[in-house]
Amino acid sequence: MTDEKCPVQDWATDYDIFDEDYVKEPGPVWDDLRARCPVAHTTRWGGSFMATRYEDVQQAVRMVPELSSRSPTIIPPTGELREEMIAEVKAYGSENPPITADPPEHKPYKQLILPFFTPKATETYIKFTQELCHELIDRIIDKGQCDAAADYAQQIPPRVIARILGIDPSRGDEFTEWTQGVLELGQTHPELRMKYRRIIREFFGELVAHRRKKPGDDVVSTLLEAEVEGEKLSDHSIVGICNLLLVAGIDTTWSSIGASLWHFAGTPDDRRRMANEPDLFPTAIEELLRFYGPVMMGRKILEPVKLGGTELTPGEKLILNFPAANRDPEVFDRADEVVLDRERNRHVAFGIGIHRCAGSNLARMEMDVALRAWFERIPEFELSDPDAVTWAGGQVRGPRSVPVRY
Repeated sequence: MTDEKCPVQDWATDYDIFDEDYVKEPGPVWDDLRARCPVAHTTRWGGSFMATRYEDVQQAVRMVPELSSRSPTIIPPTGELREEMIAEVKAYGSENPPITADPPEHKPYKQLILPFFTPKATETYIKFTQELCHELIDRIIDKGQCDAAADYAQQIPPRVIARILGIDPSRGDEFTEWTQGVLELGQTHPELRMKYRRIIREFFGELVAHRRKKPGDDVVSTLLEAEVEGEKLSDHSIVGICNLLLVAGIDTTWSSIGASLWHFAGTPDDRRRMANEPDLFPTAIEELLRFYGPVMMGRKILEPVKLGGTELTPGEKLILNFPAANRDPEVFDRADEVVLDRERNRHVAFGIGIHRCAGSNLARMEMDVALRAWFERIPEFELSDPDAVTWAGGQVRGPRSVPVRY
């Protein structure tokens, strides 16, 4: 295996998704790979292939069962964590359905959670989200400066998803820490990933036990009454679904909100347009999702298949690079630019196929409310220290510190 600390010599044969410069701005690497090696390979981080063209990503999601979703993380678990997860899957089935399930198991679990995130259901969360955003702005507006990522973007999704799950929203900071432990820091540190995975599963295990005794009007109570093929869900399955909703509903959306604020803080013309043309919000949000889409997903290669002219090796991972596909010039005019009024925008920020994000309506709502509230209260702002901006990469890419003044 390649030493993960060695610098990349050729991105086509030795890419590193945690390379510092790549995490800050991966666009040039994607452009290079699309042109000469659209499905790249690396031996780093357990070995994987990475698809960067829109067409290849579209094709890959249809390769079932050759490409399995049972392990959608892009860095495979190792050591004790790997053994623990294998044992649980053997004993209980899919870990966090539906995202870790293949057909036909996938469909009934996806149908269980979709009602929580329909447009109508999402509308019921708008008022809480608006109040939360204005409360957060109240804390910072008189200071004249803040960290738009840590003080604002990061604070919104954990509290909204907590409200949906029937958990005290004031525990948002804990949920953020747990999610970072699993999806960010834990990617390259298996002991942290295992620690926070256990914390999350124990937390929801206790919540499920409590709701069995005292049901309420929340997601967990609804899942306790749900059935799949005529049978009630096991506690393990309910915990897995809640785990998915918590982790998937936090890091992804705060990364999108944070990246949007970073963009506007560093692009005065676009900031002024948003402040003066509120009708732009619908198309602008889709464009920001396209350009700063945060998520890549993994598929386990089970059978020999060819993608983009490349033979995929069974046992390794295929990374579905949705953000790279979103900047494919074969599909998007001026693909390397943010065009706030882009009318035709078939982006894949939420994935495609049967595993398309169930919470896309919620994510869009949170972005819309968060950005509208910010521009209503703080229409003029800029980066106070561009060099202090930091990004996290890997499974989810997004800014973690965005110092601004206003």
